[in-house]
Amino acid sequence: MPANTYGYIRVSTREQNEDRQLTCLREMSVPDENIFLDKQSGKDFNRPQYKKLVRKLKPEDLLYIKSIDRLGRNYEEILEQWRILTKEKRIDIAVLDMPLLDTRRGKDLMGTFLSDIVLQVLSFVAENERTNIRQRQAEGIAAAKARGVHCGRKRASVPDGFADIAARWEYGSISATIAATELGMSRDTFLRRAKEFCAIDRL
Repeated sequence: MPANTYGYIRVSTREQNEDRQLTCLREMSVPDENIFLDKQSGKDFNRPQYKKLVRKLKPEDLLYIKSIDRLGRNYEEILEQWRILTKEKRIDIAVLDMPLLDTRRGKDLMGTFLSDIVLQVLSFVAENERTNIRQRQAEGIAAAKARGVHCGRKRASVPDGFADIAARWEYGSISATIAATELGMSRDTFLRRAKEFCAIDRL
């Protein structure tokens, strides 16, 4: 029986748009019925669609994900899930944004060794970036309050996850267009709210 191809998508909030990830998976010829989507944080793996996907996976199936942080952001959990999927479920995984993370390549000892190193580095980077964003956010709020700016009232008028994404934009990790798309906002609205939120002053 031929192996099946699957795709997994995660967006952090219900307001974020999954179209970019969906388009990438369709370009890899993943059938729509084999694409599983969760709209929640990547802090853990208690996600209904992810669990449903894992139950369906059989040896030699192939799983596509857009980037390693779509799988999760907790370093130890990502490594553990990777081990479960590749060693226990015995499937292949291809990370589209990182061709080195494709278990179909380099099945020999050296290939596996290099893949494991890349996975550990990227998992650490994903988790570390999340930690840094939260730290920069807290520092920004503290600085704004010191200037007499009140940040709390704006939280109710922006989508969930706005603070993290605005922080990523502020520090140049993503463009305003990408930030607005992830939040389901227009670019102009995002820029206006970002400037208001904790007195972010730059465009």
